[in-house]
Amino acid sequence: MMINNTLKKKFLKLSYNTLFLLCISATFAQKEATIFTNYKNDKSLLPDFSYAGYHNGEKEIPNSKNYKIFNVVDFGAIPNDNISDKTAIQNAIAAANALGGGIVFFPKGRFNVNEDSDLPNSIVSKGSRIIFRGSGSGSNGTELFMKNMLSPKNPTQMWSVPALFSFSAGGKDEKIGTVTASTKIGEFTLTLSATKDLKEGDWIILKLLNNSKELIDAELKNNQPNPTWDYLVNKGIDVKVFYQIKKIQKETITLMAPIAYDIDTKYKWEVYKFANSEEVGIEDIAFVGNWKEKFVHHRSWKDDSGFNLLSLSRTTNSWIKNCRFTDCTNAAGISQSANISILNCTITGNAGHQAINSNGSTNVLIAKCVDEASQWHSFGSSHGSMNTVIWKCSYPATTCFESHASQPRNTLLDNVEGGLMNSRAGGAIENMPNHMQGLVLWNYKQTNDPVKEFEFWPTTNVWWKIPNPIIVGFRSKGTTFKTEQLGYSESIDEQVKPASLYEAQLKLRLNKTPEWLNAL
Repeated sequence: MMINNTLKKKFLKLSYNTLFLLCISATFAQKEATIFTNYKNDKSLLPDFSYAGYHNGEKEIPNSKNYKIFNVVDFGAIPNDNISDKTAIQNAIAAANALGGGIVFFPKGRFNVNEDSDLPNSIVSKGSRIIFRGSGSGSNGTELFMKNMLSPKNPTQMWSVPALFSFSAGGKDEKIGTVTASTKIGEFTLTLSATKDLKEGDWIILKLLNNSKELIDAELKNNQPNPTWDYLVNKGIDVKVFYQIKKIQKETITLMAPIAYDIDTKYKWEVYKFANSEEVGIEDIAFVGNWKEKFVHHRSWKDDSGFNLLSLSRTTNSWIKNCRFTDCTNAAGISQSANISILNCTITGNAGHQAINSNGSTNVLIAKCVDEASQWHSFGSSHGSMNTVIWKCSYPATTCFESHASQPRNTLLDNVEGGLMNSRAGGAIENMPNHMQGLVLWNYKQTNDPVKEFEFWPTTNVWWKIPNPIIVGFRSKGTTFKTEQLGYSESIDEQVKPASLYEAQLKLRLNKTPEWLNAL
C-alpha cells in the first residue's frame, strides 16, 4: 500500500515526537545524587576535583601559533628513510630551549628515534614553553618509531628504564620554611615562617612526612595497617602537593587552588620553592615502540619498562593531546607535576605494562583517552598524587584502573568504562595500601563479569587495599559490594545526575561550563 506524502510527514513527525518524549522521560528518570545535592551546602562530603587540568580548568590549551618554529627537517631529520633522526630531534629541542621556547615541528612521515647506531639515552628537554608538535597521530601523520629499548638504570629494578622522550626542568627545589598556622581543606591562604624568596606566580611544594598514629588512623579510619607496610608504619603519612602562588602579603600567601589536605602545624609541614618548567605541550604525534612479546607482569625489566615512551616531570600548566602510543610497555607518565591535561590520547597495539599514570602529581586531568591495548595497569594514580581526574576514559574488560600504592589520594573515575578487578592496582607490599582516602567512582560502567560482594579491603588479597571509597551511579552486569567497606554508596545499578562530577564541580565554581570542555 502506498502512503501519500502528507500522511508520511505526519507519521515521521509523530515518530520524532515520540522519540523525543522517550528521551526526555529517560533524562528525568535519572535523579540528582543525594550526595551531590548535599555537597552544594557541605563541601566536605566530596573532594573538590574542579581544579584539575591545565590552569585549573579555567583556560583553553593555547594554539601557540606565535612561537618560532623549529622544523626537525632543518636540523637533519628525514622522514621515511630508515636512518636515525635522534640527534637531529635533540638538536632542534636544544635550539628551541636556547631561545626560551618554540615549536619543535614534525612533518608527516616516520622518524626513527632509537636505532642500532644510537647512544642508549633519552631525548631530553628541560625548558619551558616548548611545543612538541606533529602532523597528526593517524596513519598519515607523524610517527616517532623506537626500534630498540633503553637500558634500565638498575637491572634489578624492573621499573627503572627511563622514558625515551623526557620533558622536565633544571634547577633544584629550595627550602623556604614551615607552615606556621593550621589550615583546613578548601582554604586558599597559608601563613609561612618566611616568604622572602618567593614571588607571585612561583610554585611551592607542601611536604609532610610523619608517622603519628593519630594521622594514620585518620586516613585509614576503621581499617588497620599491616605491619608489612613498612613505609606507612615506620615513615608515616607522606604528602607532597604542588600549588601556584597568587598573592603574597608579608608571611601570608594566597594560592591559585584550595588546600586539599588538612594542615596541622603540630606535624611540622615544610615548604619548598618548586623548580619547574611550564607551558610544555606534546600534540598530534604517534609514539610507536617495538614491543612484540606477550607481556608477563614482573617477568623482566623488558616487560615492565623496556619500551617506556614519554615522561613529563617537574612541569606545570602543560598538556599532552591527540597522541597515540603503540606497542609500548609504558605509554606516558606524569611525575612531580601539577595541572597537566592529557586529552584525546589512545594506546594501541601489543599489550604492555602501563597506560597513562599520574605519579606524585597534583591536579592532573586524563580525559577522553582510550586504552585499546589492554595495558596491565590502565589509567590511574600513584605515589602521592592528589586530585587526579580520569574523565570519560575507557579500557577493555580485561584490565582495570591503576592505583599503584605509595599513598595517592583523591582520584576520581568519572564516566569511566572498563573492567573492575582487584588484581591490577599495583604497588609493592611495603608501600601499601593501594590508595588512601578519596577514591571516587562516579557513573562508572563495569564491563567484565560481575562479582558478588566485591571487596575494597579484603582479608584474603594483600595486593588490593583501598579504604572507604565513594561509589555513586555504578553500573554493571550484577556486581554488588561489601557496603561496610565503602565510605559512601548510592544508586548502584542506576546512573545519576550530574552525569559528570568533574563537569558539575567546575560549573559550580565558574558559574558556567568552560568552552574548552564543551568542545572536548
